[in-house]
Amino acid sequence: MALIKKEVVDQIILQADIVEVVGDFVSLKKKGQNLWAPCPFHFEKSPSFSVAPNKGIYKCFGCGKAGNAVQFIMDIEGTSYVEALKYLAKKYSIDIEEDTSPAAVQAQNEKDSLYIISDFAKEYYVKALHKNDEGQSIGAPYFKQRGLSAATIQKFELGYSLDSWDDFTKAALEKGFQLKYLEETGLTIVKQEEGKQYDRFRGRVMFPIQNVSGRTIGFGARTLKPNDKKSPKYVNSPESPIYHKSDVLYGMFQAKQAIRQEDVCYLVEGYLDVLSLHQGGIENVVASSGTSLTENQIKLIGRYTKNITVLYDGDPAGIKASLRGIDLILEGGLNVDVVLFPDGDDPDSYIRKVGDTKFKEYLKAHSQDFISFKAELYAQEAKNNPVKKADAIREMVVSIAKIPDAIKRSVFLKQCSIQFGIDEQVLISEYNKIHLAEQKASKPAPGSAPSAFSPGSYAPGSFEEMAAEAEAAAAAEAEAYEQENQTEDTTSLIRTREREVIRLILNYADKEVEAGVTTSQFMLGELEDIEFQTPIYKRLFDMCRIKLEQGFHPTSAEMMQSEDKEVVKEIIDLISEKYELSDGWAKHEVFVPREIDLIQYGSEREVLRLKWRNVQAMIRVHMESLQTMQDPQELDKVLRTIKALKDFEKQIGDMLGIVVNR
Repeated sequence: MALIKKEVVDQIILQADIVEVVGDFVSLKKKGQNLWAPCPFHFEKSPSFSVAPNKGIYKCFGCGKAGNAVQFIMDIEGTSYVEALKYLAKKYSIDIEEDTSPAAVQAQNEKDSLYIISDFAKEYYVKALHKNDEGQSIGAPYFKQRGLSAATIQKFELGYSLDSWDDFTKAALEKGFQLKYLEETGLTIVKQEEGKQYDRFRGRVMFPIQNVSGRTIGFGARTLKPNDKKSPKYVNSPESPIYHKSDVLYGMFQAKQAIRQEDVCYLVEGYLDVLSLHQGGIENVVASSGTSLTENQIKLIGRYTKNITVLYDGDPAGIKASLRGIDLILEGGLNVDVVLFPDGDDPDSYIRKVGDTKFKEYLKAHSQDFISFKAELYAQEAKNNPVKKADAIREMVVSIAKIPDAIKRSVFLKQCSIQFGIDEQVLISEYNKIHLAEQKASKPAPGSAPSAFSPGSYAPGSFEEMAAEAEAAAAAEAEAYEQENQTEDTTSLIRTREREVIRLILNYADKEVEAGVTTSQFMLGELEDIEFQTPIYKRLFDMCRIKLEQGFHPTSAEMMQSEDKEVVKEIIDLISEKYELSDGWAKHEVFVPREIDLIQYGSEREVLRLKWRNVQAMIRVHMESLQTMQDPQELDKVLRTIKALKDFEKQIGDMLGIVVNR
């Protein structure tokens, strides 16, 4: 794959609006200057994922994922840097001029090759369905029998794999694709010991599986030989670098816009359920493809809506097996409704039986919240059996305990007490036991300091609450500083101070600390003789120094375009703000200074702190050298150096208001 020219890359990065890009995948809510949402990269109940429009970055304060618009597409789609740039170029209608030099062509990576070969396979199977006699006589009639129109077949790019041992593999090799990529995607099975290779999918209709951006990442394949008991009905692509079945929902690419517009996602089990409903005008539908629902799949739906309606067929065993997945949905803070179809019907068969209009009417009439549905299901099972009834009630409380919203929990507990004819207080007591057990399980490790604030709750409701939070934050900071002074780990202390210096430079590079002198000019000038010891901060300090020497302020936005991923990640960590000052202070006419208001004080203090820690490190090194020193003259010289360093240490300590005990 050819590389994109730098000037085009710069244009893409400049035009890509971080809020628009992230907003295509995540529902963001504005709080303060930033926007917040539950993180799309890890399972959580409270929003810790922040987007800073003024800085063009995102960061999760839970799992640590961070970056700009390009990195977000790479993270969310699992694509390469080049593919992410192409995605954004298409979104913002930017023409890409590619560098076709031999070096650029050679730079293609393995993941891109897997995408390309998967796309080739999809086109091969589509062509086999429409252009090959076998496809027309065997594959096409199956789709017709299932009531699928030509438009639906085309939209979902359905295909057919010829009933041949290696027809596809031969075609791919002739096109120049490498066997290792065919094997890695699972399209070809290779038997090294036998020297044989053959197609995984033979004599089957093909359902391409796509990621949310529409790239083909795998396949589902259904046999058309019902009497062949040795062959499984469905065969899916194995796991690969581009296909992880626990992260994927069939039909999400085609459904995502409708899910957002309708604000509900219909969840079904199979490919044909999705195709039939989509054809019937219900486009906000996806399938778990017969696998148990996973946390990542729930998070994927949660990007577009907080409402899921699960469509069940009438099989009780299948329903019971799915209940764990529903509990995961509740735990994720999503709302779950259930629709149960008559015995013997699934969504595909029922919509073909009654038609589109009556199917939609049935959904509306028979939809009920999951807790009520589960209560009815367990109540019918328990009936007059006291033991089963007790177990059923306990199961219900376990599900209700998964719901993060307190009001919803209360409503469902009351509803459950009526359903089972048991005192509500008994259910509340059982819930409290479960909740207490969970709290103990998630209790922070001893010695870890609790945060005084939490994302999304930085605007307290009263002055007393604000004062309490401010006092707690100040106490936490004082404790942290006290612990820092007690530690003997000089390297760690210096690293902390180096980090703070770089943080201030990157956040306030062009802010004046005094007339005509900016933060970056002051700090870089004061520390020009200091050798940074932490490699990442040394690199960043050198980058800032070079920028200043070139006549520019070292801005984080420009430095984040570095190809050094470690540098970019560290910059984002340094400029990301987890908390914001509450608007409540202003309402109560209380002036609370911000860091930027005290930048002169802060920058001077951090320069002194770093010098102080460096002097302490030098004293320690010289003190250790005394233990092996034999030459009296050399000994005297070192002792005088130590005395001078201690005097300097005390001088800096006095300026910082720190008593130095030696």
